[in-house]
Amino acid sequence: MSAALAMHGVLTTPAKPKPKPKIKVPTRKPAAKRIAKPAPAARPLPGSFTDGLFESKHGAIRYKLYTPTGSARRRMPIVVMLHGCSQSAGDFATGTGMNQLADERGVIMLYPEQSRSANMARCWNWHRPGDQLRGKGEPALIAGLTRHAIALSRADPTRVYIAGISAGGVAAAIIGQAYPELFVAVGIHSALTRGDVSTVSGALAAMRGRPTSEAPTGRTPRPRPTIVFHGDADTVVHPSNADGFRSLLERSTHGPLVSRSEQGMSEGGRAFTRTEHRDGKGDVMLENWTIHGSSHAWSGGARVGSYTDPAGPDASRAMLRFFLARRRKPVRKVAS
Repeated sequence: MSAALAMHGVLTTPAKPKPKPKIKVPTRKPAAKRIAKPAPAARPLPGSFTDGLFESKHGAIRYKLYTPTGSARRRMPIVVMLHGCSQSAGDFATGTGMNQLADERGVIMLYPEQSRSANMARCWNWHRPGDQLRGKGEPALIAGLTRHAIALSRADPTRVYIAGISAGGVAAAIIGQAYPELFVAVGIHSALTRGDVSTVSGALAAMRGRPTSEAPTGRTPRPRPTIVFHGDADTVVHPSNADGFRSLLERSTHGPLVSRSEQGMSEGGRAFTRTEHRDGKGDVMLENWTIHGSSHAWSGGARVGSYTDPAGPDASRAMLRFFLARRRKPVRKVAS
């Protein structure tokens, strides 16, 4: 009986309804926060002469940047100008007259300025080992500033040049050689090749034209195409130092150099000798100007600037002509 009642209960108890499947409502993930990229700095306006500060792990440096008049869309060449001791960026720009030529030729001019904290006389420290090599000191700082200026002004990276006078000229020679992938050609005025100078006494001896035990010998890397100006009455950097650039080229080149000289007279009455040194391919690797009767001064510079010789041939115009005839060949990508 109990068994029958139990069976009856099973048959008569209503079945429990099956639970309905839960419908999953998709949840929206919070949108990822977009990190806003800083807007690129505005390109300087045509005809502007601006001041700036560049900072890197190699230090900080102030500079002036001149953007020539004309179209703001052009990718123009850029020339880095290194002043001499006791000069400022603005003074050097005035004395060389480069900004006026920049308007004429369509060239951006960059003037780094040495600080008194780095050197009391505002000289570039070319004689110190820590400021002579790639990736260190002032060469790395100037190279970094140059790349910054190229990006800021949208300059043509295949037409980048560097020039300087006196201590700035030696620094230009060092930096141009240390960064051959960046600088296409170098301009030197009233300066010397660094050699292996690493002390103040060695630097002073070299400036006076005296041979030192540090004078380099043997084969050297091929230098950048270089244009040199030097007055033969220079009492600060002996005129014999100009021959060091030819010696450097002779120790680096394969095969003899072909040299050709010509005499001339500037509009201001200065006689000069201009010598071209060509390699075996016929390319001018060195153009050397000796300005007769000129002292330690920028040839053809403006009277309102410091350390200028207005009577001499126009070094600024000659350097721009030499620079703009050269550009870096684009690197061809090889299919992998």
